[in-house]
Amino acid sequence: MLKASWHKHELLFKFDAKTSRGSMKTHTAYFIKLWESENPDIFGLGEASPLKGLSVDHRPDFEKYLTKFTENLHEWDDNEFSQFPSIRFGLETAILDLKNGGTRKIFDTGFYLGKQPIPINGLVWMADKATMQNQIKEKIAAGFTTIKLKVGAIAFADELALLKYIRKEFTEKDITIRLDANGAFSVQEALEKLKKLSEFGVHSIEQPIKQGKIAQMAEICASSPLPIALDEELIGIYHHQDKNHLLETIKPPYIILKPTLLGGLKASKEWIEICNSMRIGWWMTSALESNIGLNAICQFTSIFQNALPQGLGTGSLYHNNIISPLTVENGFIFYNTNQKFKIDF
Repeated sequence: MLKASWHKHELLFKFDAKTSRGSMKTHTAYFIKLWESENPDIFGLGEASPLKGLSVDHRPDFEKYLTKFTENLHEWDDNEFSQFPSIRFGLETAILDLKNGGTRKIFDTGFYLGKQPIPINGLVWMADKATMQNQIKEKIAAGFTTIKLKVGAIAFADELALLKYIRKEFTEKDITIRLDANGAFSVQEALEKLKKLSEFGVHSIEQPIKQGKIAQMAEICASSPLPIALDEELIGIYHHQDKNHLLETIKPPYIILKPTLLGGLKASKEWIEICNSMRIGWWMTSALESNIGLNAICQFTSIFQNALPQGLGTGSLYHNNIISPLTVENGFIFYNTNQKFKIDF
C-alpha cells in the first residue's frame, strides 16, 4: 500500500531576494515523501513549495490540504486538487522518483548520468546600481554567457546605465542579456521603455506588464522592438483549450515554464507541445525551489534537448539548501554523480 508524509523546511536566503513585487528573506519548502508500506526504506521525494505573491496555492490552508492529499492518496477530488499546482508537481515527481528506485532519478537521461550539462543563465537580483554591477561582474567572471537582470524596482535610468555598462565591454555575441520585469511596467509606459531597452541588444524581456491584460499584452507583443516572454501570464491556465487560446491571442515569441506554478511536469509538457505547434520558443525556470524540486525540473528539462540557456541556477541562493549532486560551473548546471543527496528527514 502506498503511503505518504510531508516535511516542512524553511529555506534561508543568503541575501534579501528583491523583485518588483518586494523582498524575500525566507521561502518555505514542503517535501513529500512517498513509499510502499512494506518497504519504507525506499522512498520517492517531491517538493511542493508555493511561492508567495505568485502561486495560486500560497494560502493559509495550504498545510491542511497538503495533509489531506497525502493521507488520502486515492481519494482526490480533481476540481479541488487542481487548485494546488505545487502539490501536483510534488506528488508527480515523488511518484516518478519512487518508480525509479527512490534514488532521486526522475528521468533516465544523460543529465542524471552526469554526461549532459544544461546551459543556464546567471541571475542578477535587484539591488542598488553598484551592487547589481558587482553581481554582473561576478556572473561574467564565473563563466556565464547569458545574464538575466531583474528590472523595474530601481530608477529606470540606472537600469539603462547597467545595460550600457555591459555593452561597453561585451557585444551581443559575447554576452546575451535577458530581462525580467515581473509585470513592473504600466501599459502606458511599456512600449517606450521597451524601445529604450532594445537599444542595448537585449535578447528578451519577461512579463513587462501585469498578467491578465490579455489584449494589451497582445498589442505589446505585436509592436515591441524587444521580444516578449510570458511568465506570470501562464499561471492559473490549466486546460488545453485555454492554453491554446492564450498563446494564439497574444502570440508571444517566448514563454517561461515553472512547473511548481503551472501544475507539474505533465502540465508543462502540454505547454511545450502547444509552443512547438505554434513555433513559440520556451525555456524552463525554477520557482526558487530547494534542490529537491530543482533536481526534478533539471531532469525534466533534459528530455527535450532545448539548446537555450535555462533559468536553473537558483540552488546556491540559500544558507540551508538540501545537499545534492547539482553543481554549477562555467554557466552550466550538471549532476555530479560523485555527490549524493543528503536527506535527514
